[in-house]
Amino acid sequence: METLGGPGAALAIALENLFPPIPSEVILPLAGFTASQGELGLVSVILWTIAGSVVGALTLYGLGAALGLRRLRAIADRLPLVDSRDVDATDRWFQRHGTKAVFFGRMLPIFRSLISIPAGIERMSLPVFLGLTTAGSAIWNTVLVLAGYYLGERWHVVEEYTGILQLVVIAGIVLAVAWFLWSRTGRRGRERRQRSQAPDGD
Repeated sequence: METLGGPGAALAIALENLFPPIPSEVILPLAGFTASQGELGLVSVILWTIAGSVVGALTLYGLGAALGLRRLRAIADRLPLVDSRDVDATDRWFQRHGTKAVFFGRMLPIFRSLISIPAGIERMSLPVFLGLTTAGSAIWNTVLVLAGYYLGERWHVVEEYTGILQLVVIAGIVLAVAWFLWSRTGRRGRERRQRSQAPDGD
């Protein structure tokens, strides 16, 4: 960021969208701290990081659109414990809640990157996707940049608090996956028992 200025901040955030292990919870407060030192303008940093978020999200949207629903169904049918019915159920959920998911997902660790892929698969209207992504990113980025700006050399404190949110999200994902596996293996077991108990010739 010191070398490239605002475009450097945008590049870092774009990469954060593509590679979730790069945490925006570190990049954004650090960008705010850099602005507080006079290296960058505060408004410029916020605008550049929003632009980086949108570029990264558009890249993943494009990947989702290229994959498409039909290919995703075919992939699901080849995976253990997953089939095309799960894809269809997820697709129906996204049709009902996709706008809220894209907007609020921009403010959640992990989902911030991943939510762009189903939006692309579903071919959400590009202007709608861009508007929701820009709005959600503007809120998240502005809050963290301002936190780093006003905390100054203590900008790293932000990560300690946002880290709690990330742990909550990860725990939620783990529980959801565990529930899915438990329910799916149970269903497969019931189906096998029903087939074994069915009279010959049925």
